[in-house]
Amino acid sequence: MKRFWFEFEFDDVTDYPFGVGYGCGVTAIDYDDAINLLKQKVFKAIPIPKIRKQIENVNVNDLDQGHVVLNMNPPNYRGIWFPRGYNY
Repeated sequence: MKRFWFEFEFDDVTDYPFGVGYGCGVTAIDYDDAINLLKQKVFKAIPIPKIRKQIENVNVNDLDQGHVVLNMNPPNYRGIWFPRGYNY
């Protein structure tokens, strides 16, 4: 499993699911699996916005400590760990 961190380009972040303005954290088998999880869990009703930044094998200690790290699920299981609420 690999931890991925994605940041997106938005024209208007309010047009997208709650919480994705900071980015999305995904643990997946590979990049394609991570994108599929984002499509299935976070961006169900709308297309994924253009990816501005992608980090494979991200060290969570390098992410925003004041918001992302304090509000994420454990990143050691397959699924969406940031933002919370999209893994079900």
